[in-house]
Amino acid sequence: MSLVYEETATMIAAGELQSFVPFGREHCRNHPNAFNLQLRELQPASELWASDGAAGLVGSLQEVSLQEREREFWQLRKGCKGVKEEDMEFEEELYAAGNVVVWSQGSRAQASSVYKAFTVDSPVQQALWCNFAAPHKKNDGTVSFLELTVCIVQSSCVNVHTMTGKDFISPLPFQVSHVWATKFGLLMERIELFFFFSFFFPPPLHREPLPTVFSMLHPLDEIAPVVCKPAGLFEGSRVQYVSDSAMKIVFTCCQPSIVVSYDTVQGIHSVWTLRKVTHDERSTVLRCPAEPVGTPLGLMASGFLTSHLRNVSRLDSPGGTGPSGSPLHYSALHSHQSRIVTSSPGIHSRVHSPSISNMAALSRAHSPGMAAPSFSGVARFNTSLHSPSPRGHHGLLASPNSTINETVLVPEMEPIIPDLCMEQLWSEAVTAGSNREMSSQASKVFLTSDLCENHYLCFLVESHQQLRNHQVLRFFFFFYNTVSKVFVPGLLSPSFSLTNHLPHRSTPVETVSTPANAGSRHLQRLDEDAMPSPVTGLKGPTIKHHDASFLEDYTFQPATPYINALRDPVCNRVTLELSIGTMLRISIPEIVLVKWYNIYNAPGGPSAHTEWSLFVTCFMTLMGYNTERLTWTRNLHFEMPLSPVIAAKKARPSDGGSDEASSPPSPSLKLDSSAPLFPHIPALFYVLHLLYQELQLDELQRARASSLVCLLQQLARDLQLEEYVDLYWRDYPSIISGFTESCLIDQALIGQMQRPSFMRPEPPCVFSWLSSCLRGEESPPFPYLPGICQRTRLLVVSYALYVIGDENATSTDVSKYLAKLSAGFTLKDLESVPFGVALPIREAIYRCREQPCSDWSEEVCLLIGRQDLTKQAHKMTLAKSKSVSSSLSLEPPATTEPDEEEDGMSDIVQEVTGLIWSQDLRIQEVRRLLQSSRPVRVSVVQLPEVSDHEYIEEKENKLLQLCQRTMALPVGRGLFTLFSYHPVPTEPLPVPKLNLTGRALPRNTVVDLNSGNIDVPPNMTSWPSFHNGVAAGLKIAPASQVDSAWIAYNKPKSPELANEYAGFLMALGLNGHLTKLATLNIHDYLTKGHEMTSIGLLLGVSSAKLGTMDMSITRLLGIHIPALLPPTSTELDVPHNVQVAAVIGIGLVYQGTGHRHNAEVLLSEIGRPPGPEMEYCTDRESYSLAAGLALGMVCLGHGSNLIGMTDLNVPEQLYQYMVGGHRRAQAGANRERHKSPSYQIKEGDTINVDVTCPGATLALAMIYLKTNNRSIADWLKPPDTLFLLDFIKPEFLLLRTLARCIIMWDEILPNTIWVKSNIPQIMRGTFDPSEDINMETMAQAQDYITAGACLALGLRFAGSANSDAFDCLYSLARTHMTIMSFAGTAAHTFYNLQTCLSMILLAMSMVMSGTGNLKVLQLCRFFHKRTGGEMNYGFHMAHHMALGLLFLGGGRYTLSTSNSAIAALLCALYPHFPAHSTDNRYHLQALRHLAVLAAEPRLLVPVDVDSLKPCYALLEVTYKETKWYDETTVELMAPTLLPELQLLKRVKVKGPRYWELSVDLSKETQHLKSILSRDGVLYVKLRAGQLPYKDDPQGWKSLLATTVNHRNSGVKAFKPEAISTFTSEPALVSFAELFCKTSEGMKHREDTLVLFSAMLYECVTQECPEMLPTYIAIEQAVSALRRGDLLQTFPLWQLRLVVELWDSRMQRGPANRRDTLLTSEFLPVMKNAVDATLDSWLKGEERLHVQTFSLIGSTEAIVRQRNPSKPIREETL
Repeated sequence: MSLVYEETATMIAAGELQSFVPFGREHCRNHPNAFNLQLRELQPASELWASDGAAGLVGSLQEVSLQEREREFWQLRKGCKGVKEEDMEFEEELYAAGNVVVWSQGSRAQASSVYKAFTVDSPVQQALWCNFAAPHKKNDGTVSFLELTVCIVQSSCVNVHTMTGKDFISPLPFQVSHVWATKFGLLMERIELFFFFSFFFPPPLHREPLPTVFSMLHPLDEIAPVVCKPAGLFEGSRVQYVSDSAMKIVFTCCQPSIVVSYDTVQGIHSVWTLRKVTHDERSTVLRCPAEPVGTPLGLMASGFLTSHLRNVSRLDSPGGTGPSGSPLHYSALHSHQSRIVTSSPGIHSRVHSPSISNMAALSRAHSPGMAAPSFSGVARFNTSLHSPSPRGHHGLLASPNSTINETVLVPEMEPIIPDLCMEQLWSEAVTAGSNREMSSQASKVFLTSDLCENHYLCFLVESHQQLRNHQVLRFFFFFYNTVSKVFVPGLLSPSFSLTNHLPHRSTPVETVSTPANAGSRHLQRLDEDAMPSPVTGLKGPTIKHHDASFLEDYTFQPATPYINALRDPVCNRVTLELSIGTMLRISIPEIVLVKWYNIYNAPGGPSAHTEWSLFVTCFMTLMGYNTERLTWTRNLHFEMPLSPVIAAKKARPSDGGSDEASSPPSPSLKLDSSAPLFPHIPALFYVLHLLYQELQLDELQRARASSLVCLLQQLARDLQLEEYVDLYWRDYPSIISGFTESCLIDQALIGQMQRPSFMRPEPPCVFSWLSSCLRGEESPPFPYLPGICQRTRLLVVSYALYVIGDENATSTDVSKYLAKLSAGFTLKDLESVPFGVALPIREAIYRCREQPCSDWSEEVCLLIGRQDLTKQAHKMTLAKSKSVSSSLSLEPPATTEPDEEEDGMSDIVQEVTGLIWSQDLRIQEVRRLLQSSRPVRVSVVQLPEVSDHEYIEEKENKLLQLCQRTMALPVGRGLFTLFSYHPVPTEPLPVPKLNLTGRALPRNTVVDLNSGNIDVPPNMTSWPSFHNGVAAGLKIAPASQVDSAWIAYNKPKSPELANEYAGFLMALGLNGHLTKLATLNIHDYLTKGHEMTSIGLLLGVSSAKLGTMDMSITRLLGIHIPALLPPTSTELDVPHNVQVAAVIGIGLVYQGTGHRHNAEVLLSEIGRPPGPEMEYCTDRESYSLAAGLALGMVCLGHGSNLIGMTDLNVPEQLYQYMVGGHRRAQAGANRERHKSPSYQIKEGDTINVDVTCPGATLALAMIYLKTNNRSIADWLKPPDTLFLLDFIKPEFLLLRTLARCIIMWDEILPNTIWVKSNIPQIMRGTFDPSEDINMETMAQAQDYITAGACLALGLRFAGSANSDAFDCLYSLARTHMTIMSFAGTAAHTFYNLQTCLSMILLAMSMVMSGTGNLKVLQLCRFFHKRTGGEMNYGFHMAHHMALGLLFLGGGRYTLSTSNSAIAALLCALYPHFPAHSTDNRYHLQALRHLAVLAAEPRLLVPVDVDSLKPCYALLEVTYKETKWYDETTVELMAPTLLPELQLLKRVKVKGPRYWELSVDLSKETQHLKSILSRDGVLYVKLRAGQLPYKDDPQGWKSLLATTVNHRNSGVKAFKPEAISTFTSEPALVSFAELFCKTSEGMKHREDTLVLFSAMLYECVTQECPEMLPTYIAIEQAVSALRRGDLLQTFPLWQLRLVVELWDSRMQRGPANRRDTLLTSEFLPVMKNAVDATLDSWLKGEERLHVQTFSLIGSTEAIVRQRNPSKPIREETL
């Protein structure tokens, strides 16, 4: 029947043995399962009966058992994902014994544990896992989801427990013999008690057989009978109920949904598919005719059973009546006058509650008769009724102990509708009577699959412990399998072997075709139930019948316990049941499975060659060939792994070869035209030809092409396609020359064959097509098979795009080409493409690698080998990415000071700052200047006349002066450390101390301000502490993980630190984290009434919601601003500073929105009059300024386009606030509030300009910012007469000049002339001494106007590092310092000059922001040292803010000049600084930190993609053209700050040291913005042979420096030993080691060594290591040609493609040489070698191997017909 392949089996050790005991058994020993029985004994019998009816009685009786030991059973399965979300594999065990069911889980790594345990009332008959489909209502309809359950079968009911915690109890209306889990729910087999009762009660004649198989689709559903559709011999086999008591189910499966049954009478097995019943089948069953029809095959039973339902007998019996509540019934029959019910043969019946039944009907409605009454209990399942009307009636209830002959008369009722149908797929042939006793039920049935995913249904039949061959004949396919041995240590001796060969029976379920379905029904694919296990002859024993034994005959030593059976396979583990009763669990190693597959399961036999032989034979036979008559097909079978060459030699009739025409085909070699595939031969041939072309393009598959060409040449000959035969001849001359036979096809028949319309007479050859592409010839489209010839398609499209397309299209659309290619290709795939075909693609990749675009996809970057771009796609930051941060030293260098870490500035990334400022220690100097955590040094010399007490006072006074500076430092430190720290969520934020003590020399004694010797201002440290908190909070980077809990966690315990925490909250708002703070916490903080906390919180949340118009924040701020509350609202006592913060908050939240109501309120608030009772009387200036700044922010940059505000006359009103005049009446809601005048301040009806002017001036400036509105700017001109000059405060002159300049934004020029042009003419001219002119006033006005112009200049060029602007400002600063050096000036003169200098210093810092300019640093340090005299807190704050801006964010940030940034800087750098640490009169100190809102990251840090360390790289930055300058390109050495992105056109990483990378900003800036926001990390890749700039600044040490310019000397100077310094490519290093070094074996191959070294040099210098295999392949092809051992022309095709690519490049001109990869002397050398060989062959000097006709095509290929006008060796190379 089947060949038995004998093979010596090798011993393979199984995994370690583990003794196996079911976990449930151990658990049950400690489980109180007897407890329930004791309870039941205590219960009175009446209650027992009432509570459980017959079930209770039977249950109690069944608890009495004669057997001492409880019956136990268990099953194992692979862990289910729905239960446990773990990736690891685990086993689940369901164990049942007595009344207890234990579900446990465990794995090798983890001990078993109880997942769920159940205890039930009566002994468990069966426990199983089952999935029910439960409907779930959604908006778009009802969807069903799987409910995973455990079902516990008892004698009277089924308990169903779902994973979600729902429990159901379904009473059983009959006794069940077995329950099966299926795809749809449970199948139940009813116990047939008919034979038992027939002894006592004579059976009625023609008794109707009752259904034996029932289904339950859900625990709430009715139990319904199952119908079957046998595969009958008659037309339309009838659907009927499964009522044959001889049919037993032996196996069910969910996927696919099948049932295997066994007929105990006939002794045959059948396979059925289980599915939902169709509407027609349901109707057929319910309207079943009374007269008998033919008995269907396979359902015959004994004589009194028939295969159709009918009603014959009429019997009477008394019975009780009662209502019932289910609308379903199972069948309906025609009868004459009355309706008869036959009672159940069951022992007990179901008492079904109406309420449950109604609920079930409502919740799981299957039928339209929703509320119709139902017949309950026994009668519903054991009756045959006809019900023409849906009306409800009372039913008759059968008694609980009805016997078989009792019947009940009932009126009309609804039938029970069946849910499932079993349709027969296959059945065994009926055995002869003599063999009946040999048949028996299958002991094991299971599904399995082999490693080829072929699925099998297997069952084992044991009979008399013998296996007969005739049983095997029942199956479609069968195998005899020898069993590979598995060595189990300690069990069996190594000599142990199996003596019998177990038959392996398998039914390929997917191909079953029966007369009923005629092959039209395809079951869905089977899932692999378990891995195939090689232990037995069965493929993967997925044993469902756990209690069945699997007996095998072994030869063993009697003393050794032997394996009795196998059970519980899960994955590769199985349990061995030993003869001594114990069990062992073993793991079968994976290698066994592989070997099992390799030896036994190879399709068609033990080798791929045999498989191919079978395919060819089958295929050709189907096409009508007689394969026995063809020599080459006949030889296929016997020459097992025969190479095509040998086959061809053996098949060849003579060495000389013969023409196919010379041997006329014999008439016997005709094709059978009636064969099924005969008409399709041309189409099949063409498809195979295209597949052949596809295989030619894959180096790994090309060997298969040589097998395929044998078949193709035969078909081409017989179809008389001479050109195709010629093509195959040229491709494989050594093979094809041996084939001469052809088969005759009648010419008329050839005409009738179906030829595809796309089949052309000239054969499609992919190499020819690609070759013509390279030559630039017109080519027709190349055919391909979708889904099969993917590689052909990809390569043809690639050539079409890259080679044919004009050069411009190629260079511009390279990314499109690469995107297409990368969709199906990786660099790894390219290695398997033949070298000639791959060369143009490699060239395209090489060209793209040179200058890729920054927005290419990750796949494209991988294809072109640019790891730097691929890495860029993974969004990493310097601090976040482990790979980068592990290499970055985030810690500062170790210092001698123990408390160095506590200065709050240790988080600046040293490696980056070390690259930016590599020549000096300016970062350490800045840290020294800004640290406030260590005591200051107080150096006062004690003069002889000074007493000790006075000396102490003098020291403390000196310390007080120094503390003015110390208290001002945090503002600058916050800017310096901006966004440099990623906090740990489990640790509080470290806040450096604000140390206000000193150390006096020489004894280093402590000097303290709290000694009481001098008067210290109260609350002196409140605001400095606030600033210290802000500085600490600003360190936190916006990308950090901060949540509400962490913010609350940082709240300090001591009240002294509350101010610091307030500043911390504001900082969190500025870096965007305060939005994560829960609203509840915000209100909690505000209700505390702490002024600082409220200020910090309001400014923080407003900054975080900048410009969003957020309503919740608006309400929060509105409570703190009386003007925004209704006039009748309760007056809240809001501190003045909190009101100021809230007003600024409104401006921030509504920034740039032009919100009408807020603008109106803020406009009136600028001039808010003082109220009675001291309201609004103190610090009015700061409130008015805040209102002006807020108004400016709301209408920021709107200019005259203020929509809907024309009636407010905003600019006129502001002008009035600025210059004064009559106060206008308050309008709107606040009229009442300001009716009463102030009792303290008498302002009258005029506007107090001193209060309103600053706010109004800046509001005008911000509204008209950058609008260049000259009319508004002229309002702000300084007065042009001396008389008017006396009426304006110098400070206001500064503000007006600043405002006027930023309105006329485009007129600001970075030179001294422009600065001086702002000073009016009257101040610049010469003065007549006779006139009474106050020169001091003049000088003061001039200083302030200059300061205003400088501040405007700083804003205009903020963050630009503009050298002209810097030079201008620096010269002005030097001038002012020179004036100051003439000491003796009055105090107020000093103050004016210092104010002016501070403004110029701030302007300089804005221009040079983030650059750390040394000259500005020197100025800052100079002012830092000046602590005496008039240097107050405000000046120190200005100077250290300048220092912070200069090193903004440690050099990573700089300032923006957007409208929003300018507004923030105006708030932060308002030119009136506080006189002392508690001064908020003119400007709220907290606003100084708003400068953070103007900061933006613009530092670009190149990071080497290999070492992951920051490095230097040359950038080429191109500016867009503007009206001030043309398009300009500058070179910058990165790390560097980039200019503002809107000014740039392109940023490019420039060679030659790094691979080039271009970011085009003219298209979009988002990509570069995302890079800058992630710490500016730009990955770059160092070219081979280059050293980083840090190691080789000038490029003199580069290994290629000496050789690049002199190529010839380069090869000679190149030493392969030095390769590791050139490149880190492991392939190149290994190649140099193995092939380029002189060794004993290579001494006589000196020329080869030189050639290999030259190849290596080329690959290294050209940065294309992937070209090395191409070089070697070309060399090998040429060597083979010279030796004459080429058996195919494939290598010559590749050489031809290489040469043609070279030619096409050369024809474009010498300029294109640089684009080619093969640019050395290598190709001409190889080409000349080919020429010489071909020439010698043509002249007959040397005969090549295998009849050199094989190279005629190749000659044409390389020499191209030897065109005399252009001989190859004379071409210019």
